[in-house]
Amino acid sequence: MIIPGLVSVTFRDRPPVEVVAMAREAGLQAIEWSGDAHLPRGDTARARELAALCADAEIAIAGFGSYYRLCHSEEDGYPFDVALADASAMGAPAIRVWAGARASADADDAYRDAVARESHRIADLSAARHIRVAYEFHAETLTDTDESALALLQSVNHPNLGTLWQPHNGIEPETNLTGLRRLLPYVDYLHVFHWWPTHHDRLPLADGKASWIPYLQTASSTGHHLYALLEFVPNDCPDALHRDAATLQAWCSRMA
Repeated sequence: MIIPGLVSVTFRDRPPVEVVAMAREAGLQAIEWSGDAHLPRGDTARARELAALCADAEIAIAGFGSYYRLCHSEEDGYPFDVALADASAMGAPAIRVWAGARASADADDAYRDAVARESHRIADLSAARHIRVAYEFHAETLTDTDESALALLQSVNHPNLGTLWQPHNGIEPETNLTGLRRLLPYVDYLHVFHWWPTHHDRLPLADGKASWIPYLQTASSTGHHLYALLEFVPNDCPDALHRDAATLQAWCSRMA
């Protein structure tokens, strides 16, 4: 089953109570809370408030977008223990982290090994709290290509480590679909948007039907419950959220 939801950073300037209200009004069933927008680092009281807001609205928490960067955040004063405590206080089932701060093409073996070692460390720590670790699937990190992401996941080889998935900007849908199929055993949830051909070109989700229906069908083939979370709707507009949410819900209902 594919469960439609929202990434809170989509409305980074709105207070959490408004984000929850918009998600509920749009018929969405889950929220991934973003640390750089709605949860100051180490504010476990706020994390519990977010959990309560979602519980009152009968909205699930899909995960915590921590913005923790492997091999960088510890040195920058953001220990993983802090991110993990925030995720735990929120009741998040997963914590999203970034696979370093270098493009895969610029990363040598030593850097990849360092990211892999730290991935294993934080996956162990998170498992002790029954929270999964999922890589952000993003440019300028070691998950910026399907091949690099798969190699990293296989190198770490930890049962508590997976990845998010989203289409690469400017890449043909069939190529993205091939990548999704290869990574599917590791995919924890999806970030959903339709940008074409660049991230500056945000289009209504319905315009991406030819791409997203196969993506969702492939994701649903696992038989697991997976979240599909809307991110960065056109013009950051609540009306666009309602429109895209209706589109996503219609598609998800076809995957049941």
